Amino acid sequence: MLRVTADSNIYISGLMSRKGNPYEFLQLARAGKIRLAVSEAILDEVAEVLERKFGWPLEDIADARQQIEQFAQKVRPSVTLDAVKDDPDDNRILECGSAAGSDYIVSGDNHLLKLERYDSMRILNVSDFLEVAQGQERKL
Repeated sequence: MLRVTADSNIYISGLMSRKGNPYEFLQLARAGKIRLAVSEAILDEVAEVLERKFGWPLEDIADARQQIEQFAQKVRPSVTLDAVKDDPDDNRILECGSAAGSDYIVSGDNHLLKLERYDSMRILNVSDFLEVAQGQERKL
């Protein structure tokens, strides 16, 4: 099973619309077809953006957070990274992926995407990851 860490922008897009690749990605995790890892830092960023940028009520944010925790493995990174100098918050995604032993980081963030890889993790946008996941399913 593919082990994956998603950037907060993937969660936000997937929660905002039931259409599109981010939603499809979250559906793979809900169905148990990928092993999705999340950290407290990622959940906090998702909550903060949903409230500040999109005006979500706190109750709806709490519900979304609870849903994510039901289908994602929560990890506690023990290492602080400084690999992304231009946007230090992006390091939280790499920390989560490293702690979870993820194979992939899925992001829409150019700071992460331009890395292409961190340690053994490939960094892909959501559409490229969905192609990888579909190819994996065909093999099974």
